[in-house]
Amino acid sequence: MSNATIRFYSNCLRRSTTFQMYLPYDERHGFPVDKKTQHNEKPKTLFLLHGFTGDAGNWIPEYLSDKYNFAVVCPSGENSFWLDGISSGHEFCKFLGEELIGFVRKAFHLAENKDETYIMGMSMGGFGALHTALYYPDVFGKAAGLSSALIVHEVAGMTEGHGNDVANYEFYRECFGDPSKVLESDNNPETLVKKLKAAGKTLPEIFMCCGTEDFLLENNREFHRFLVDEGVDHVYEEDAGNHDMFFWNKYVEKFIPRMFA
Repeated sequence: MSNATIRFYSNCLRRSTTFQMYLPYDERHGFPVDKKTQHNEKPKTLFLLHGFTGDAGNWIPEYLSDKYNFAVVCPSGENSFWLDGISSGHEFCKFLGEELIGFVRKAFHLAENKDETYIMGMSMGGFGALHTALYYPDVFGKAAGLSSALIVHEVAGMTEGHGNDVANYEFYRECFGDPSKVLESDNNPETLVKKLKAAGKTLPEIFMCCGTEDFLLENNREFHRFLVDEGVDHVYEEDAGNHDMFFWNKYVEKFIPRMFA
């Protein structure tokens, strides 16, 4: 797998930004080769989203990219929840679903349709992966959320001067908009699901998981129950584990073959 760090100007963020890109194009002569990893067709593309306090980085094992023939794009979303914030230069959802996709298509001729474009994230990035795929269902064909920070109902109950242990009220208002209106807004994945169903549109394939010792377990169970009630086919799994890379690595190994096989 080859890799590069790419810097370009983002109109959505109103500044230059960078993303990391990994490509399954290496050929190593003189080494034993698994014929299954040799591909002639164009690779698919996985957009990989980091969590709160994280930054761009590839946490997919290289051998999976080689075996299943997909490129990995790792943008930096700061602590945005991958949403369009209320202030200028904070359009992180549009950055993902329109601007970055457009750049990758133009520069690399990858991710040119939803059948070859997937998105995955953990924690805050899991929320971002699910939300972005539902906001742009014609762009992303599959989405995987690992221990997703599905906290919109918690945000909806916040009042000025009262946040939580992670951040204050003002932070959540910047990311999600007015908390009193968030449940009816497009920043709520449940709202997006209902809109897509009402419009008769095809939803992306959804994969979700959460550890049974994770503090976000009930949030993920609630969204799973919502999808069941709405008749939305999806994969939801729980297993022993906490909110950490041990659990996420386990489910990367489980979900990647199912998404890309």
